[in-house]
Amino acid sequence: MANLKEIRNRIASVSSTMQITSAMKMVSAAKLKKAQDAITAMRPYSEKLTELLQNLSATLDSDNGGAFAEQRAVNKVLIVAITSNRGLCGAFNANVIKQIKVLQDAYAGKKVDVLAIGKKGNDGLKKTCNIVGNESSLFDTLTFENVANVAQMLMDRFAAGEYDKIEIVYNHFKNAATQVVLTEQFLPLAPAQTTEAATTATDYIFEPSKEEIVKSLVPLSLKTQLYKAIRDSFASEHGARMTAMHKATDNATDLRNQLKLTYNKARQAAITGEILEIVGGAEALNN
Repeated sequence: MANLKEIRNRIASVSSTMQITSAMKMVSAAKLKKAQDAITAMRPYSEKLTELLQNLSATLDSDNGGAFAEQRAVNKVLIVAITSNRGLCGAFNANVIKQIKVLQDAYAGKKVDVLAIGKKGNDGLKKTCNIVGNESSLFDTLTFENVANVAQMLMDRFAAGEYDKIEIVYNHFKNAATQVVLTEQFLPLAPAQTTEAATTATDYIFEPSKEEIVKSLVPLSLKTQLYKAIRDSFASEHGARMTAMHKATDNATDLRNQLKLTYNKARQAAITGEILEIVGGAEALNN
């Protein structure tokens, strides 16, 4: 059994760790509220805009403004990996890295590049994937303008034929305790699921022409889609970190309680030993 000083040092160390994890939990909880409100307010607009433009682009040829909806033979793929710049958030980053490796296997025999948004994704994938860029600085100032520049770069590469397909892998924010890894097709625009009811519901009168609307709104829709994915991942990061730090605090509390019990037992054993020595010495003197 460890001596009393060693146990006291371990109790002090665990208590310090518990204070740190508890503080990180509270910080993430405060940031989560703001991030959750932002993505919750943005998600309906983004989804409706994407749905509308998918219906429009599906009816256009590439020569008439639907260049971003052009379906080509997939030989070159770019995967946008959205992770975080910081750790201590459980399996948040590991799940994205694992999904990208699954996609690599699915695209076996094709050229697969990765654009990392987040330092953890860049560090975790640079040994096994071909990283063509690292946009981790987006999280320093997360604004639509900064994300729009990255989205425009992706659109230019697709239009130039550098890639036949671009996909986004990120954590979708479901609630504070649950994040779901999603793989979304960024380019080309995924055709909408057409049914008779959907065709009737999307029979619009366009002014100006449908081609002009698509040319102006498709870039905006793609920029919004990427911004929504990064915002989604940002909220998921704080939710995952809050949950991870909550569990770490609980584990530290349990460990500290066990150490205190061990300390008390060791202290009681030491006291009992000292009493036995005193009694034994007194008996020896009497005899």
